[in-house]
Amino acid sequence: MRSFRALLLGAALVVLPFSARAQSDLIGKVDPFVGTDGGGVTGGNTVPGAGVPFGFVSLSPDTTNADTHGYDSKSPIMGFSYTHVSGTGGSGKYGNFRVTPAVGPLRVNHLHFGKTNERAAPGYYAVGLGNTDAERIEVELTASRRVGFQRLTYPAAAESQLIFDVSSVVAMRGRGQRVRLAKVQLIDDHTLSGEVTVEGGWNPAPYTLYFHAVTDRRAKAFGAWKAGQGWMETKPGVGASEGGVQVKSAANRQGLMIEYDTEQEFSNRLGAYLTFDTTSNQQVQMKLAVSFISADQARANLAEEMPSWDFDAVRKAAEGQWGDALAKIKVEGGSDEQQRIFYSALYRSHTMPHDLSGENVWWKSDEPHYEDFYTLWDTFRTLHPLLTVIQPQRQRDMLRSLIDTYKHTGWMPDSRIAGANGMTQGGSNGDILVADAVVKKLGGFDLHLAYEALKKNAEVDSDQPFLQGRVLKDYLKLGYVPFTQTRSASRTLEYAYDDYAIGVVAKAMGKTDDAKRYFARAGNWKNIWDDNLGCVRPRYPNGEWVENYSCTYEYPDRSGPWWDAVFYEGNSLQYSTYVPQDVAGLMAKTGGAKGFVAWLDHLFDGHYSQGNEPDILAPYLYIHAGRPDRTDEIARTLMAKHYKLSRTGLPGNDDAGAMSSWYVWNAIGLYPNAGQPYYYIASPLFTRSVVALEGGKTFVVSAPAASEANRYVTAAKLNGKAIDRAWITHDELAKGGVLELTMGDKPSAWAATFQAPPNGQ
Repeated sequence: MRSFRALLLGAALVVLPFSARAQSDLIGKVDPFVGTDGGGVTGGNTVPGAGVPFGFVSLSPDTTNADTHGYDSKSPIMGFSYTHVSGTGGSGKYGNFRVTPAVGPLRVNHLHFGKTNERAAPGYYAVGLGNTDAERIEVELTASRRVGFQRLTYPAAAESQLIFDVSSVVAMRGRGQRVRLAKVQLIDDHTLSGEVTVEGGWNPAPYTLYFHAVTDRRAKAFGAWKAGQGWMETKPGVGASEGGVQVKSAANRQGLMIEYDTEQEFSNRLGAYLTFDTTSNQQVQMKLAVSFISADQARANLAEEMPSWDFDAVRKAAEGQWGDALAKIKVEGGSDEQQRIFYSALYRSHTMPHDLSGENVWWKSDEPHYEDFYTLWDTFRTLHPLLTVIQPQRQRDMLRSLIDTYKHTGWMPDSRIAGANGMTQGGSNGDILVADAVVKKLGGFDLHLAYEALKKNAEVDSDQPFLQGRVLKDYLKLGYVPFTQTRSASRTLEYAYDDYAIGVVAKAMGKTDDAKRYFARAGNWKNIWDDNLGCVRPRYPNGEWVENYSCTYEYPDRSGPWWDAVFYEGNSLQYSTYVPQDVAGLMAKTGGAKGFVAWLDHLFDGHYSQGNEPDILAPYLYIHAGRPDRTDEIARTLMAKHYKLSRTGLPGNDDAGAMSSWYVWNAIGLYPNAGQPYYYIASPLFTRSVVALEGGKTFVVSAPAASEANRYVTAAKLNGKAIDRAWITHDELAKGGVLELTMGDKPSAWAATFQAPPNGQ
């Protein structure tokens, strides 16, 4: 039985809402463990725990050998913290307010436990935690946007512990974050609150986060603790004195406030404990809310988002949000494994940035507020174009947040996390998000203020180039970033395309002179192109080429860190493909259509990297040379080789959904050129993909003969009319309709003569 009903009205399909059963089926296809392990070239650093789409709370296990996301499959679990980033590399961030259930006498050091029966679904995570059967605790997690909910089923024991580490952070094997300040207040025997101030990690700026937590039953004992390596000091809230600390009596415990301050004591840890008798009643539930504003605001967030103690109802509400998100694209055909990989990828495309509207402590504004545009330099390529199509209001709100950030900080960030801009990797890629919105007529944001931000990116030398803006003095004078600046070659390429994006926005606003200037600057990539080598090559300020140079040498090398290389993580051949504004010019530089195909073939002969983003547009560039068949071959091969239904099933860091959204696009047979108003047509995995659009319309990609063997698009029709081009415009997609693709096991002459799509220039 079909899971949806559709009516053909003119050229557009109108699809009735998915039933709860249909949404449940989609949720069942998601595996949150895909890509959790590894990082770099072996996995994705994704988070397996509980959250809701774009929610800030990401309640997930922390393990002893974790990377930036706090988790790996092999090492023991230390507990469950409430904040994480997903799929990122570099240095970690968050990992706040870890809670660890345990059995037996109180201890706060060396808390790490084996796990059994680990499982997860969108909005839910569960595991059996304990080193022996006698002490095993069943842990279940769910969440809302700012609140996490734990349901704990202890063994029959007189002393079952709930241990809060207020000072916890993702440690990344000793690198990254440092706690500057931690406080905990025990309000009574089932309520506590506190705060932590942390510095370091990906962005060195400090942040302060607050919490308010409550359990559904009273503890028989409770208190605070402070600990270092090998020692622990406690301050009980019940009973006699301990450790020389005079305590209040049990009769006076209501309203008890206990506070420690670890300022200047970075080696110490601070927390609280609750002890329960679970001999007969074995279940304890706890809700914890977070806030950047205050502990009182965290308490208000808890009351607003999660007034109920019904864990199953809260889990169902989270699943409902995920069901709505997953229902944005309905696919048919392909293998069961391919569908599961697809919906797991679509799930991960809804994790970051985090919606912190109502939590903006950094300035006063009524605008939507999103934090953690961590990897905007990657997500602009695939994730944000996907959100423009399937989550347009989210994308508008994210743009409004970025523009509001410019208004109050002076810069539109290329990265932002935990209330601070930076660090940048290359360009000012918020420029491309604005251009993408303009050419796709997204609307709903202050275009004039956005253009003000873009023009500052292009004209004002950054006051802190490590964190925001561009290094412009030499770029504006020479037409390239010289070798004397870090990341000189990759920055030049990114600046050139960012300038193109600004030109697109200027033209749309009728700013003709500005548009002309920025379109001219978009050609700066040619200033570092070496015709003899056939790739971009860094230059000294005097114009001389950097010597002893190879197009395929991988950076960074052992002589320096990421930031000091001429390319940020990659080689020249990979980066040389990043000229999306002038593929015709790149083709001319490589010997015309035939030479361009040979040049691209050389890239894919062992030099292309699917595990990093600078060259992920490259498979589609064959289309410009009249060879969509090569795009079909390579895209299919990359999907099959690098995306698996496993914990190492991603080709590299997921980068906040950038890698996952790459798969989503390819699997349905379309691919964006970010900042430009068209999509390439490639080889879909599925026989039918129905994309839900704004206003109740849908766009369908129909490829009835698609199979592993039939990977070549041999003909196409758009709304019943034959087209001989391997692209469609955004306007064609946004109107709704049907793209019919004829698939075969051999290439045809379809789209062999390239027709240039509109590009906003």
